[in-house]
Amino acid sequence: MPKIYPPGEKSQAAHISDGIFVAEDGANLPLRHWLPEDEPKAVLIALHGFNDYSHFFDGPGRYFSSQGIACFAYDQRGFGAAPRRGLWAGEAAYTSDLKILASLLKQRYPNRPIYLLGESMGGAVIITAMSKTKMPKIDGIILSAPALWARSTMPWYQTSLLWTLAHSMPWLTLTGRGVRITPSDNIEMLRALGKDPWIIKKTRVDAIHGLTDLMDTAYSSATSLQGNTLLLYGEKDEIIPKKPTYKFLQKFMETNAADKTVAFYPKGYHMLLRDLQASTAWKDIAAWIYSTTQKLPSGADNRAQHVLAQLTSPTSKQ
Repeated sequence: MPKIYPPGEKSQAAHISDGIFVAEDGANLPLRHWLPEDEPKAVLIALHGFNDYSHFFDGPGRYFSSQGIACFAYDQRGFGAAPRRGLWAGEAAYTSDLKILASLLKQRYPNRPIYLLGESMGGAVIITAMSKTKMPKIDGIILSAPALWARSTMPWYQTSLLWTLAHSMPWLTLTGRGVRITPSDNIEMLRALGKDPWIIKKTRVDAIHGLTDLMDTAYSSATSLQGNTLLLYGEKDEIIPKKPTYKFLQKFMETNAADKTVAFYPKGYHMLLRDLQASTAWKDIAAWIYSTTQKLPSGADNRAQHVLAQLTSPTSKQ
Protein backbone atom coordinates (compact mmCIF):
# COMPACT_ATOMS: atom_id res chain seq x y z
CA MET A 1 0.00 0.00 0.00
CA PRO A 2 1.23 3.54 -0.69
CA LYS A 3 2.21 5.19 2.58
CA ILE A 4 2.40 8.69 3.90
CA TYR A 5 4.80 9.74 6.62
CA PRO A 6 2.96 12.37 8.68
CA PRO A 7 4.42 14.59 11.42
CA GLY A 8 4.97 13.20 14.89
CA GLU A 9 3.07 14.17 18.01
CA LYS A 10 2.95 17.85 18.89
CA SER A 11 5.63 18.46 21.49
CA GLN A 12 6.27 22.21 21.49
CA ALA A 13 5.19 25.59 20.18
CA ALA A 14 6.25 26.22 16.61
CA HIS A 15 8.82 28.98 16.18
CA ILE A 16 11.46 30.47 13.87
CA SER A 17 15.08 30.21 14.96
CA ASP A 18 18.35 30.86 13.08
CA GLY A 19 17.25 29.91 9.60
CA ILE A 20 14.99 27.09 10.80
CA PHE A 21 11.22 26.84 10.94
CA VAL A 22 10.68 24.52 13.92
CA ALA A 23 7.31 22.80 13.61
CA GLU A 24 5.09 21.68 16.48
CA ASP A 25 6.43 18.12 16.32
CA GLY A 26 10.00 19.41 16.58
CA ALA A 27 10.82 18.92 12.89
CA ASN A 28 13.44 21.39 11.65
CA LEU A 29 12.45 22.79 8.24
CA PRO A 30 15.25 24.90 6.70
CA LEU A 31 14.03 28.46 6.21
CA ARG A 32 15.62 31.01 3.87
CA HIS A 33 14.83 34.70 3.86
CA TRP A 34 15.47 37.71 1.65
CA LEU A 35 14.82 40.95 3.51
CA PRO A 36 14.70 44.55 2.24
CA GLU A 37 17.12 47.07 3.70
CA ASP A 38 14.28 49.10 5.19
CA GLU A 39 11.04 48.08 6.87
CA PRO A 40 9.17 45.75 4.49
CA LYS A 41 6.00 46.92 2.80
CA ALA A 42 4.71 43.35 2.38
CA VAL A 43 5.62 39.79 3.34
CA LEU A 44 5.71 36.84 0.96
CA ILE A 45 5.94 33.11 1.78
CA ALA A 46 7.14 30.95 -1.13
CA LEU A 47 6.61 27.19 -1.52
CA HIS A 48 8.76 25.11 -3.85
CA GLY A 49 7.70 22.40 -6.26
CA PHE A 50 7.99 18.61 -6.19
CA ASN A 51 11.57 17.31 -5.63
CA ASP A 52 12.78 20.91 -5.33
CA TYR A 53 13.62 22.97 -2.23
CA SER A 54 13.70 26.53 -0.93
CA HIS A 55 16.70 27.55 -3.03
CA PHE A 56 14.31 27.81 -5.99
CA PHE A 57 13.35 31.27 -4.78
CA ASP A 58 16.84 32.77 -4.60
CA GLY A 59 16.52 34.87 -7.77
CA PRO A 60 12.94 36.01 -7.20
CA GLY A 61 13.63 36.56 -3.49
CA ARG A 62 16.52 38.91 -4.17
CA TYR A 63 14.41 40.85 -6.67
CA PHE A 64 11.33 41.14 -4.45
CA SER A 65 13.40 42.19 -1.43
CA SER A 66 14.81 45.03 -3.57
CA GLN A 67 11.18 46.07 -4.12
CA GLY A 68 10.49 46.26 -0.38
CA ILE A 69 8.97 42.78 0.04
CA ALA A 70 10.26 40.46 2.78
CA CYS A 71 10.46 36.91 1.39
CA PHE A 72 10.59 33.57 3.17
CA ALA A 73 10.86 30.06 1.71
CA TYR A 74 11.28 26.74 3.52
CA ASP A 75 12.07 23.15 2.62
CA GLN A 76 8.82 21.23 2.88
CA ARG A 77 8.81 17.87 4.63
CA GLY A 78 10.53 15.18 2.59
CA PHE A 79 12.35 17.66 0.35
CA GLY A 80 15.68 19.47 0.41
CA ALA A 81 17.26 19.22 3.85
CA ALA A 82 13.94 18.71 5.65
CA PRO A 83 13.37 15.47 7.63
CA ARG A 84 12.44 12.17 5.92
CA ARG A 85 13.88 13.13 2.59
CA GLY A 86 12.06 11.50 -0.32
CA LEU A 87 9.04 10.46 1.74
CA TRP A 88 5.58 11.97 1.27
CA ALA A 89 4.25 13.66 4.43
CA GLY A 90 0.63 13.99 3.30
CA GLU A 91 -1.70 16.80 2.35
CA ALA A 92 -2.59 17.65 5.95
CA ALA A 93 1.06 18.04 6.94
CA TYR A 94 1.93 20.37 4.09
CA THR A 95 -1.09 22.62 4.58
CA SER A 96 -0.64 22.68 8.36
CA ASP A 97 3.01 23.74 8.12
CA LEU A 98 2.04 26.57 5.78
CA LYS A 99 -0.73 27.71 8.09
CA ILE A 100 1.60 27.74 11.11
CA LEU A 101 4.40 29.64 9.37
CA ALA A 102 1.91 32.19 8.03
CA SER A 103 0.65 32.71 11.60
CA LEU A 104 4.20 33.14 12.93
CA LEU A 105 5.10 35.71 10.29
CA LYS A 106 1.80 37.52 10.84
CA GLN A 107 2.83 37.88 14.49
CA ARG A 108 6.25 39.18 13.44
CA TYR A 109 4.79 41.64 10.89
CA PRO A 110 1.33 42.48 12.32
CA ASN A 111 0.82 45.57 10.15
CA ARG A 112 2.03 44.20 6.84
CA PRO A 113 0.02 42.32 4.17
CA ILE A 114 0.87 38.63 3.83
CA TYR A 115 1.08 36.92 0.42
CA LEU A 116 1.62 33.28 -0.49
CA LEU A 117 3.44 32.15 -3.62
CA GLY A 118 3.57 28.54 -4.78
CA GLU A 119 5.34 26.99 -7.73
CA SER A 120 3.91 23.74 -9.15
CA MET A 121 3.35 21.44 -6.14
CA GLY A 122 3.70 24.50 -3.90
CA GLY A 123 0.79 26.05 -5.76
CA ALA A 124 -1.34 22.95 -5.16
CA VAL A 125 -0.50 23.11 -1.44
CA ILE A 126 -1.60 26.75 -1.30
CA ILE A 127 -4.84 26.10 -3.21
CA THR A 128 -5.67 23.24 -0.86
CA ALA A 129 -4.77 25.20 2.27
CA MET A 130 -6.82 28.22 1.23
CA SER A 131 -9.82 26.08 0.21
CA LYS A 132 -9.83 23.41 2.92
CA THR A 133 -8.07 24.94 5.95
CA LYS A 134 -8.87 27.84 8.27
CA MET A 135 -5.89 30.02 7.40
CA PRO A 136 -4.90 33.31 9.04
CA LYS A 137 -5.79 36.40 7.02
CA ILE A 138 -3.96 36.22 3.69
CA ASP A 139 -3.99 39.29 1.45
CA GLY A 140 -3.30 37.46 -1.80
CA ILE A 141 -1.94 34.31 -3.37
CA ILE A 142 0.31 33.84 -6.40
CA LEU A 143 0.24 30.51 -8.22
CA SER A 144 3.06 29.85 -10.70
CA ALA A 145 2.28 26.88 -12.94
CA PRO A 146 0.29 25.18 -10.15
CA ALA A 147 0.22 21.37 -10.14
CA LEU A 148 -3.32 20.67 -11.39
CA TRP A 149 -2.86 17.44 -13.36
CA ALA A 150 -5.63 15.55 -11.59
CA ARG A 151 -6.47 11.90 -12.23
CA SER A 152 -9.71 12.90 -13.93
CA THR A 153 -7.67 14.56 -16.69
CA MET A 154 -5.12 11.75 -17.11
CA PRO A 155 -5.43 8.89 -19.61
CA TRP A 156 -6.73 5.65 -18.06
CA TYR A 157 -3.54 3.71 -18.67
CA GLN A 158 -1.52 6.30 -16.74
CA THR A 159 -3.78 6.23 -13.68
CA SER A 160 -3.94 2.42 -13.83
CA LEU A 161 -0.16 2.10 -13.94
CA LEU A 162 0.26 4.51 -11.03
CA TRP A 163 -2.32 2.62 -8.95
CA THR A 164 -0.68 -0.72 -9.72
CA LEU A 165 2.84 0.43 -8.87
CA ALA A 166 1.74 2.34 -5.76
CA HIS A 167 -0.08 -0.74 -4.43
CA SER A 168 2.57 -3.29 -5.33
CA MET A 169 5.97 -1.54 -5.21
CA PRO A 170 5.47 1.80 -3.42
CA TRP A 171 9.18 1.86 -2.56
CA LEU A 172 10.19 1.71 -6.25
CA THR A 173 12.11 4.79 -7.40
CA LEU A 174 11.83 6.40 -10.82
CA THR A 175 14.37 8.76 -12.37
CA GLY A 176 12.58 10.17 -15.39
CA ARG A 177 15.50 9.32 -17.64
CA GLY A 178 14.45 8.97 -21.24
CA VAL A 179 11.49 11.31 -20.78
CA ARG A 180 12.04 14.17 -23.20
CA ILE A 181 10.55 17.29 -21.71
CA THR A 182 11.87 20.82 -21.35
CA PRO A 183 11.06 22.36 -17.95
CA SER A 184 12.79 25.66 -18.80
CA ASP A 185 14.75 27.43 -21.51
CA ASN A 186 17.36 28.37 -18.89
CA ILE A 187 19.82 25.57 -19.68
CA GLU A 188 22.52 26.83 -17.33
CA MET A 189 20.04 26.75 -14.43
CA LEU A 190 18.89 23.24 -15.36
CA ARG A 191 22.49 22.00 -15.42
CA ALA A 192 23.04 23.48 -11.97
CA LEU A 193 19.95 21.67 -10.68
CA GLY A 194 21.33 18.43 -12.12
CA LYS A 195 24.44 18.87 -9.97
CA ASP A 196 22.59 20.10 -6.87
CA PRO A 197 22.66 17.34 -4.21
CA TRP A 198 19.50 18.70 -2.56
CA ILE A 199 17.37 18.12 -5.66
CA ILE A 200 15.69 14.70 -5.50
CA LYS A 201 16.51 12.76 -8.66
CA LYS A 202 15.07 9.35 -7.74
CA THR A 203 11.41 9.57 -6.78
CA ARG A 204 9.47 6.95 -4.84
CA VAL A 205 6.24 5.78 -6.43
CA ASP A 206 4.29 6.40 -3.22
CA ALA A 207 5.48 10.04 -3.28
CA ILE A 208 4.15 10.40 -6.83
CA HIS A 209 0.90 8.82 -5.64
CA GLY A 210 0.71 11.36 -2.81
CA LEU A 211 1.40 14.25 -5.17
CA THR A 212 -1.41 13.04 -7.43
CA ASP A 213 -3.79 12.95 -4.46
CA LEU A 214 -2.82 16.56 -3.74
CA MET A 215 -3.39 17.55 -7.38
CA ASP A 216 -6.83 15.92 -7.25
CA THR A 217 -7.74 18.07 -4.25
CA ALA A 218 -6.37 21.27 -5.77
CA TYR A 219 -8.08 20.68 -9.11
CA SER A 220 -11.44 20.09 -7.42
CA SER A 221 -11.09 23.36 -5.47
CA ALA A 222 -11.49 25.64 -8.51
CA THR A 223 -14.83 27.10 -7.41
CA SER A 224 -14.04 27.24 -3.67
CA LEU A 225 -10.79 29.21 -3.91
CA GLN A 226 -11.57 32.74 -2.74
CA GLY A 227 -9.66 36.00 -2.37
CA ASN A 228 -7.14 37.95 -4.44
CA THR A 229 -5.37 35.50 -6.72
CA LEU A 230 -2.75 35.81 -9.46
CA LEU A 231 -2.19 32.68 -11.55
CA LEU A 232 0.73 32.51 -13.99
CA TYR A 233 1.16 29.88 -16.68
CA GLY A 234 3.74 29.41 -19.44
CA GLU A 235 2.24 28.33 -22.75
CA LYS A 236 5.31 26.13 -23.38
CA ASP A 237 4.81 24.25 -20.10
CA GLU A 238 5.56 20.56 -20.72
CA ILE A 239 5.12 19.46 -17.08
CA ILE A 240 1.55 20.54 -16.30
CA PRO A 241 -0.53 20.14 -19.50
CA LYS A 242 -2.80 22.82 -20.90
CA LYS A 243 -5.98 20.71 -20.75
CA PRO A 244 -6.28 20.41 -16.94
CA THR A 245 -5.00 23.94 -16.44
CA TYR A 246 -7.52 25.48 -18.82
CA LYS A 247 -10.39 23.40 -17.40
CA PHE A 248 -9.46 24.53 -13.89
CA LEU A 249 -9.30 28.16 -15.02
CA GLN A 250 -12.71 28.04 -16.68
CA LYS A 251 -14.29 26.95 -13.37
CA PHE A 252 -11.97 29.17 -11.34
CA MET A 253 -13.13 32.32 -13.13
CA GLU A 254 -16.83 31.56 -12.63
CA THR A 255 -16.85 33.02 -9.10
CA ASN A 256 -15.60 36.47 -8.04
CA ALA A 257 -13.68 37.01 -11.27
CA ALA A 258 -12.86 40.57 -10.21
CA ASP A 259 -10.50 39.23 -7.53
CA LYS A 260 -8.66 36.95 -9.95
CA THR A 261 -5.93 37.72 -12.44
CA VAL A 262 -4.65 35.12 -14.89
CA ALA A 263 -1.45 35.64 -16.88
CA PHE A 264 -0.26 33.56 -19.86
CA TYR A 265 3.33 33.84 -21.09
CA PRO A 266 3.69 32.63 -24.71
CA LYS A 267 7.44 32.00 -24.29
CA GLY A 268 7.17 30.70 -20.73
CA TYR A 269 7.99 27.18 -19.55
CA HIS A 270 7.10 25.37 -16.34
CA MET A 271 9.84 27.10 -14.34
CA LEU A 272 8.49 30.57 -15.10
CA LEU A 273 10.30 32.13 -12.15
CA ARG A 274 13.66 30.78 -13.37
CA ASP A 275 13.25 30.96 -17.16
CA LEU A 276 15.46 33.25 -19.20
CA GLN A 277 12.60 35.76 -19.16
CA ALA A 278 11.87 35.26 -15.46
CA SER A 279 12.23 38.95 -14.69
CA THR A 280 9.08 39.60 -16.73
CA ALA A 281 7.05 37.44 -14.35
CA TRP A 282 8.81 38.94 -11.31
CA LYS A 283 7.84 42.46 -12.38
CA ASP A 284 4.24 41.37 -12.97
CA ILE A 285 4.05 39.82 -9.50
CA ALA A 286 5.47 42.91 -7.78
CA ALA A 287 3.08 45.18 -9.68
CA TRP A 288 0.13 42.95 -8.74
CA ILE A 289 1.11 42.92 -5.06
CA TYR A 290 1.30 46.69 -4.89
CA SER A 291 -1.88 47.30 -6.88
CA THR A 292 -4.14 44.32 -7.44
CA THR A 293 -6.46 46.36 -9.64
CA GLN A 294 -3.96 47.49 -12.28
CA LYS A 295 -3.06 45.68 -15.47
CA LEU A 296 0.17 43.68 -15.53
CA PRO A 297 3.16 45.49 -17.09
CA SER A 298 3.89 42.64 -19.52
CA GLY A 299 0.33 42.36 -20.85
CA ALA A 300 0.28 38.64 -19.95
CA ASP A 301 -3.17 39.11 -18.42
CA ASN A 302 -4.48 40.37 -21.76
CA ARG A 303 -3.04 37.30 -23.43
CA ALA A 304 -4.81 35.02 -20.92
CA GLN A 305 -8.13 36.77 -21.45
CA HIS A 306 -7.78 36.26 -25.20
CA VAL A 307 -6.95 32.56 -24.90
CA LEU A 308 -9.69 31.83 -22.36
CA ALA A 309 -12.24 33.72 -24.46
CA GLN A 310 -11.38 31.51 -27.42
CA LEU A 311 -11.96 28.41 -25.28
CA THR A 312 -15.51 29.49 -24.47
CA SER A 313 -16.28 30.63 -28.00
CA PRO A 314 -18.91 28.51 -29.81
CA THR A 315 -16.52 28.21 -32.74
CA SER A 316 -13.61 27.00 -30.63
CA LYS A 317 -12.29 23.55 -31.51
CA GLN A 318 -10.23 23.22 -28.31
